[in-house]
Amino acid sequence: MTPSEALIQVLGQLADPHTGQTLAEARAIRGLGLDGGKVAAEIQLGYPAAGWHAALAAQAKALLEAQPGVEQATVSVGSRVHAHRVQKDLTPLPQVRNIIAVASGKGGVGKSTTAVNLALALQAEGARVGVLDADIYGPSIPKMLGLQGRPDSPDGKSIEPKRNHGLQAMSIGLLVGEDTPMIWRGPMVTQALQQLLNDTRWDDLDYLVIDLPPGTGDIQLTLAQRVPVSGAVIVTTPQDIATLDARKALQMFAKVEVPVLGIVENMAVHVCSNCGHGEHVFGAGGGERMAAQYDVPLLGALPLDIHIREQADSGTPTVAADPGSALSLAYRDIARRTAARLSLQARNKAIAFPNIVMQDT
Repeated sequence: MTPSEALIQVLGQLADPHTGQTLAEARAIRGLGLDGGKVAAEIQLGYPAAGWHAALAAQAKALLEAQPGVEQATVSVGSRVHAHRVQKDLTPLPQVRNIIAVASGKGGVGKSTTAVNLALALQAEGARVGVLDADIYGPSIPKMLGLQGRPDSPDGKSIEPKRNHGLQAMSIGLLVGEDTPMIWRGPMVTQALQQLLNDTRWDDLDYLVIDLPPGTGDIQLTLAQRVPVSGAVIVTTPQDIATLDARKALQMFAKVEVPVLGIVENMAVHVCSNCGHGEHVFGAGGGERMAAQYDVPLLGALPLDIHIREQADSGTPTVAADPGSALSLAYRDIARRTAARLSLQARNKAIAFPNIVMQDT
């Protein structure tokens, strides 16, 4: 074994807490060069993780410099998002590498707020992200993202997504008045969803986050059968009645062969803004128990916090309004775990893994 190979072997033992794999298992080491006592290594993750790059680089640098004969190590860390496998007989949309569906079994669990902040968090981690509001009857994304005006249609057939906070977005709420009720039967609703998805000129997205309406009805069935989804995230609150309905959403995705990337437990604990006392208003541990029962990860738990509601209502969700806050960092951790779980799925196309380049000079 050459000195370079020995260092690659050592570096490959580093564990990725987001995937549960080592760097060697993930084939994340793109190259390593050795020049006397100086080492240069390149690591490329399969998911956006800008908030973790510096810590990983520091950890890898310390590990390499602890090896005999290594005087100085330089480590660069980057990410590249690939298209991952979708349901059989479907292919990814042009300009959209992956679609992540955010679902819940019942309303009122904060699914839309979670979907929007998840999209913003994925973007903060370095991805190109869009949001599709699939709730035709009760669209909320335009208000949450502060979107104004109707979208443009350059050719009279396709529509440009609206943009704010760096996200691309589309919603039926942008095409009708805010107070206009959508009194449509199921076939009209599913057709509207497909048109919103397929006629929007999405621009080179790593992830399109689809905010589904609650339940397991027409829109969910259309999404499962006709929309190329790479993975799903289930949002629930800890209470038993919420997890009971969330289980139905999870089982629906299992039946249509869409991987469930994990569960987000929302409103897990309320911390009093005056005294700091924490109280489990909706019970405790429901999401964790559900995750254990169905052998899917608990991606994270979010508190019942008035700031999350106020910031979403104002059109600037938490991750955009206060990027350095503990709440934003919690959303970013969930985003990394979600994308990391997706990176473990088979790629949509047979793409050869990069060769590791070793140089001894």
